[in-house]
Amino acid sequence: MAAAAAGARGAWCVPCLASLDTLQELCRKEKLTCKSIGITKRNLNNYEVEYLCDYKIEKRITRLTWKALKRKLRKNIISQDNEWRRNKHAEKLSDMEYYLVKWKGWPETTNTWEPSRNLKCPLLLEQFYNDQHDYLTQLKQGKALMLKNDIKNLKPAISEYVVKKAKQRVALQRWQEELNRKKNHKGMIFVENTVDLEGPPLDFYYINEYKPASGINLTNEAIVGCMCTDCFFEKCCPAEAGVHLAYNKKKQIKIQPGTPIYECNSRCKCGPDCPNRIVQKGTPYSLCIFRTSNGRGWGVKTLVKIKRMSFVMEYVGEVITSEEAERRGQLYDNKGITYLFDLDYESDEFTVDAARYGNVSHFVNHSCDPNLQVFNVFIDNLDTRLPRIALFSTRTIYPGEELTFDYQMKGSGDISSESIDLSPAKKRVRTVCKCESLSCRGYLN
Repeated sequence: MAAAAAGARGAWCVPCLASLDTLQELCRKEKLTCKSIGITKRNLNNYEVEYLCDYKIEKRITRLTWKALKRKLRKNIISQDNEWRRNKHAEKLSDMEYYLVKWKGWPETTNTWEPSRNLKCPLLLEQFYNDQHDYLTQLKQGKALMLKNDIKNLKPAISEYVVKKAKQRVALQRWQEELNRKKNHKGMIFVENTVDLEGPPLDFYYINEYKPASGINLTNEAIVGCMCTDCFFEKCCPAEAGVHLAYNKKKQIKIQPGTPIYECNSRCKCGPDCPNRIVQKGTPYSLCIFRTSNGRGWGVKTLVKIKRMSFVMEYVGEVITSEEAERRGQLYDNKGITYLFDLDYESDEFTVDAARYGNVSHFVNHSCDPNLQVFNVFIDNLDTRLPRIALFSTRTIYPGEELTFDYQMKGSGDISSESIDLSPAKKRVRTVCKCESLSCRGYLN
């Protein structure tokens, strides 16, 4: 609204950081319409249940239907010649269930108590009772409980938890939608948290490719490409670089860890179906960012079967100098977080920092016995100081299984010597590993 008016006057327009739902709430609160965010005169006063906040039972006098009244008359419960008695029996005192409703697109100040018969939202009702059960189960330290049917109203602590859980569910759904809008790959991204009340990270920005820090130039345009009609049998990009083609006909990697991958680039004459274009197409699998139950924060699991030696995802973030990485590393160690990945294929000039900027790989946890392997990849940028980092499966990974890689693994396929350097000269805060694998080294760094 204001942006359109400002544009007409030739003024600068600043993008709004508020969510669509927040803007809709503001419009309805001020009784304003705005077609660009979907608020028109026709739907300005529309109501849709977003979530349920509370519950109560009240006694209410209700009138019998004429059919019920005639049934009483037939059974001589009341006499037909007594008008006063007939009117009295036409009324009864009954329990009425009410739910406190938060309306979608409306501020909380407009929440209303609604009788259960007015609600047509079975899924929200199910979530409402499931959240109560979860709260009581946690309260009793895991003992299964049955909700009593004779509860007249909820205790404040229970309704507070139900509202927090509902708000979290809405926030995670919005974040999931945002991630899927920003991603540029085929696989879908899902988000779930059945462990605690943690919501979306506040200082994380989804990106699809490297973000260079100030002063770092990333050349993303290839100088030369292949002229192949069939890259499997002709002298293609890998051969020009002095290495073998990385993939077989099933799109599985066939080279040893430490060997670089050279894919066909934007200058190549082969088309998008070329068998040497795998990493550049992005994650092909639907993945889920989920909250772990053993204190490791967020993690990533696959929702589909992933065959062994298959490309899973790329590790992206902000590209910084090694000096800056050392400075940030000290800060991250003190916080117990690890997001730095050294680009040390040929030299050790640059590091990828996925703490604030990254993709799904930002949430992949460490394991000393991982199911993902790191490979250096070169596509359009052939600068050997700046390889792309791809993660491939080391074995078959089944639906629901968590994805992990070794945080100390280099692109060369070796384990970083820093992971086993116990010298006090390092003076780095060591982060305890919680991978629980049989081969656990005890620390992440």
